Amino acid sequence: MAEKTYFTMAEVTRKTQVPEYTVRYWEAKFRLLRPLRLSSGHRRYTQADIDAIFEIKDLVFVKGYSLEGARKAMAAKRRQKKAVVAAAAVTAAAKSDLLEDIKKELRQLIKEI
Repeated sequence: MAEKTYFTMAEVTRKTQVPEYTVRYWEAKFRLLRPLRLSSGHRRYTQADIDAIFEIKDLVFVKGYSLEGARKAMAAKRRQKKAVVAAAAVTAAAKSDLLEDIKKELRQLIKEI
């Protein structure tokens, strides 16, 4: 069965055990939490939104962060992920260049033999 793409507010509150009013408040405080709005005004959340709610819940209710502290921690985590991805891309490009140099050298050696 295909995974569900969008979730209602009721489904989100049931899954996360975070009250509806808290989810709506967090939407105002965290830019990464932006559910799709239907023409009726109802919200539809993605799995990424639900994951963000779980992360905010953990930072605020379990680890004791303020909302501002949680926002900063999540922003730092996103920056770190971007840096890791960028480093991996540079590493992949460097490996590709190295392999290309080795390939050229091997072709040259084969010609000499």
